[in-house]
Amino acid sequence: MVFWEGYLSDEAMGTFAPIVVYWLYAGMYQLLPPLDRYRLHTRKEEEQKNLVPISLVIKGVLLQQLVQAVVAHILFLLTSKASSTGLTVQPSIPVQFVQIIIAMLVMDTWQYFVHRYMHQNKFLYRHVHSQHHRLVVPHAIGALYNHPLEGLLLDTLGGAISFLISGMTAQTAVLFFCFAVIKTVDDHCGLWLPGNIFHIIFQNNTAYHDIHHQLQGTKYNYSQPFFPIWDKLLGTHMPYSLVMRQEGGYEAQPMKD
Repeated sequence: MVFWEGYLSDEAMGTFAPIVVYWLYAGMYQLLPPLDRYRLHTRKEEEQKNLVPISLVIKGVLLQQLVQAVVAHILFLLTSKASSTGLTVQPSIPVQFVQIIIAMLVMDTWQYFVHRYMHQNKFLYRHVHSQHHRLVVPHAIGALYNHPLEGLLLDTLGGAISFLISGMTAQTAVLFFCFAVIKTVDDHCGLWLPGNIFHIIFQNNTAYHDIHHQLQGTKYNYSQPFFPIWDKLLGTHMPYSLVMRQEGGYEAQPMKD
């Protein structure tokens, strides 16, 4: 039994919960005090280098989430499987765990190759993917700030393929998509906070993705949002070292692999 049972269907939760979680989690980062001693970039760098105001970032994210919600609703309608009792058969927890791992690997694979191609194809980079890189200094609210076409191809379609291949139910999808959203926001938050569980468990983390947003790392660290497997296999992995800035905070510096 899940806490929303009797209030919302699994399909409705799978459609809208990731959106709510995005704004709650990103909003938490936005409302935190400056925390200059944990920032990967100074506030001055963020103001000077970023090429888009936060108002447009919010509009862009909301547009992408609207498309995601429509696609998710259609996907759940087409794939919902009910038993003779009218209830969805939910697999055991071990099976759900395996399904989530499969979905993570599928999403990583899809996003790596689409993301890399958008960098290699000059037309797609100039007219589509460069919108995301207007945020030279990433921040949590802008985690899903993309061109609408990129949002559809990279995130929405990638999520749909992960859902279909893993065979998870809509109820399991609620957990998976909310987790994927939290991880994506965290990768863009620009803060290296002590005790952050994502920095401990995942090599693909805030500093790892920050390297990709830097000029010298733009052709590296394409992997997102979970594991750096494809970067390591295909020679696009750029490790980093964290160096304390004199004025406070950290700096993620690229290293030779």
